[in-house]
Amino acid sequence: MSATFTVRRATPQDEAGVSELLLASYPGLMRTAYDQAILEGALPLMTRANPALLSSGTFYLAVNGHDLAVGCGGWSRELPGSSEVTPGLAHIRHFATHPEWLRRGIGRELYRRCAEDGRSSSVRRFECQASLNAEGFYAALGFRTVRRIELRIGPGPMLPSILMERAI
Repeated sequence: MSATFTVRRATPQDEAGVSELLLASYPGLMRTAYDQAILEGALPLMTRANPALLSSGTFYLAVNGHDLAVGCGGWSRELPGSSEVTPGLAHIRHFATHPEWLRRGIGRELYRRCAEDGRSSSVRRFECQASLNAEGFYAALGFRTVRRIELRIGPGPMLPSILMERAI
């Protein structure tokens, strides 16, 4: 496995690779913070690539030397799950790193790319609906916890999460 990666904009053609990455990443990481019943309802939806994000131009993919997805993440102006837009505010979306590629700076580089592009698009602040296991990652990027929230992800139980924010 190559130790280096590059970051590029994701496209709709990356759907299978992003879904494979999410499926490799989320179940193991989230198991440390959530009950199995919650994961059984949420993971089938959370581990599928979002076609709107893939075609947005603001979702990025970290790839290894063989163009295999080792990390992903992006942002949108729309509040996740709605079409609500607040001027100057954007939302961090669907970050993941392959378990074999953790602690190599992939998440930090993806965030740096989001912040750079967000600033050039008049975004002044990011919000993030972080899973409980991701709070430390976002805090290390300079996000602050606003409050605990409950997210509806499909027909299963609510997903306890954390609303976080950061000026950019």
